[in-house]
Amino acid sequence: MDLSIVIPVYNSERIVPELVRRIAQVMSDAYELILVNDGSADRSWQMIEQACDADPAVRGINLRINTGQHNAIMAGLRAASGAVVVVMDDDLQHAPEDIGKLQAKIAEGYDVCYAAFRRPQHARWKTAGSAFRDLTVHALLGVPRGMRISSFKAMSADIVREITRYQGPFPYVDGLALMVTRNVANVELEHHPRLDGTGHYTLRQSLSLWAKVAMNFSVVPLRVASWLGLGFAALGFLFAVYLIVQQLVFERIPVPGWASLAIAILIVGGVQLLALGAIGEYLGRAYLHMTAKPQYVVKSRKGFDRAPGQP
Repeated sequence: MDLSIVIPVYNSERIVPELVRRIAQVMSDAYELILVNDGSADRSWQMIEQACDADPAVRGINLRINTGQHNAIMAGLRAASGAVVVVMDDDLQHAPEDIGKLQAKIAEGYDVCYAAFRRPQHARWKTAGSAFRDLTVHALLGVPRGMRISSFKAMSADIVREITRYQGPFPYVDGLALMVTRNVANVELEHHPRLDGTGHYTLRQSLSLWAKVAMNFSVVPLRVASWLGLGFAALGFLFAVYLIVQQLVFERIPVPGWASLAIAILIVGGVQLLALGAIGEYLGRAYLHMTAKPQYVVKSRKGFDRAPGQP
């Protein structure tokens, strides 16, 4: 198989037929299209089944419950058999006509190639959130400056095999890829308006994705909490020295006001809660990993019992 295309699908029943049609229109090599229904509440799975019946290159995976974009992608990556695997969204903001550009970079010898969009067609808060996520990835994973991360990407089969070795309940595909390679490229592409409806990625999900990056691939949050605690302890020590000097030299101690006392209590208490929260988050994730919380549960599959081109 030359190419596998993995697409997580969530509440996109009106988009799936056009998505499949446009991908088939631009493909010339042997390929498979793996559509992963991530617990959609609409008729997305029925549309995927119809696409599988109509096109032997299409395969479908139906998850029992919604597990999130990256968990659904992991299900598709484990089923992929292509020498190159492309991951893209289901809303046609990523043009199927651009798949070949990403694939060509892998043919040049790169392990991973990300689309770098000139003008993202997102709400401002989401664009700002993506920029903050990229800064976090750069800081925590040591990604070179200027490298842009996106959900439209191509990976070699070797990298996919390394990624799918991860069994934890909170996968972040880009973090897993960047942990095993720095041989990464960007291709500048256009980002298109969503074909139908509005995006399903909420602020809560964006914050959850940031937590995956920060907590699953680094201990930096714990170190930040430790340094904050040390810094405020040093400030407290210096303030104590100041009061002692005031008493011994000038024989007076300034009367503290309620405002300064309240501020000190709030700052120190906030740092303590920050540290406890970070520790609790790490412990909770470790607990879920130890109890073998599944990344996803497959309800049904369709189209995997035949090769592309077979009826």
